Amino acid sequence: MQTERANKESAKWLFLDFDTYNLFDIPDGLPQKEEFVEIIARGDDFRLERLISHGHTTPSGEWYDQDQNEWVVLLQGEAMLEWRDGTAIELKPGDAILIEAHCQHRVAYTTEEPPCVWLAIHGSMQLVDSDG
Repeated sequence: MQTERANKESAKWLFLDFDTYNLFDIPDGLPQKEEFVEIIARGDDFRLERLISHGHTTPSGEWYDQDQNEWVVLLQGEAMLEWRDGTAIELKPGDAILIEAHCQHRVAYTTEEPPCVWLAIHGSMQLVDSDG
């Protein structure tokens, strides 16, 4: 019993030592001409980013063509993504999508107020079906 209590206390102290990070804090000086992109974490085969868009879009005629899959979730704001084949999808807070590598897409619309806050993970990944 004493060991269990000590482990819980150690875990508590470990938790207190973590730096907290609020994804909704907008850095001073935004908006800027370019979308704000911040790398939060990275590993051998992944990168976690926070993006903040204030009405930013992909320039007309340009398409993202990424080498890795990208899982993205819109935390705040509203946005529209388009694919080269003409498919478009509207995103609202909480909506998430996995964009496969080399699936050409662009950001067609983002709200200015509130700004769009995104989390994106780039890497080798696939969705897991509901069975695990």
